[in-house]
Amino acid sequence: MGRYLFALFLVVPIVEIAIFVAMGGLIGFWWTMGGVVFTAILGSYLLRLQGFAVWADVQGKLRVGQFPGQSIVDGIMLAIAGALLLTPGFFTDAVGFALFVPQVRYFIFEQLRLRVDVVQASSFTNYTSQDTKQPNSSIRDDDGVIDLEDDDWRGKS
Repeated sequence: MGRYLFALFLVVPIVEIAIFVAMGGLIGFWWTMGGVVFTAILGSYLLRLQGFAVWADVQGKLRVGQFPGQSIVDGIMLAIAGALLLTPGFFTDAVGFALFVPQVRYFIFEQLRLRVDVVQASSFTNYTSQDTKQPNSSIRDDDGVIDLEDDDWRGKS
């Protein structure tokens, strides 16, 4: 994994510089800089639109008791897309704009699902029986009220 990241941090800036030089020679320096600024503004706008849509989808799924796995991954990919679009360069902009396409995000999500095991855990714990024979144990009455002794909830000095 470290080799891939090293290669990524080495290759991407070289590709960006090559594209800047080629675009500058083709359309001129100021048009190239204008294109970089334009893609950053357009990316921010798209991020805002799709980000709110994904957030509403997460809330809707949580409201009905579903796990919003796809929506969470969509949100993470949109955040990555926004970071790539704010990074100056046409290559990173192309990757960032690709992440705005829902089919691309779905494909990446499916590839991740094949490689990642998802474990669901519940924070709900059901206490069905308690040993009331032990000293200082909690006692639950029929109404669900737990009666604690002083030593059970106060710090001992």
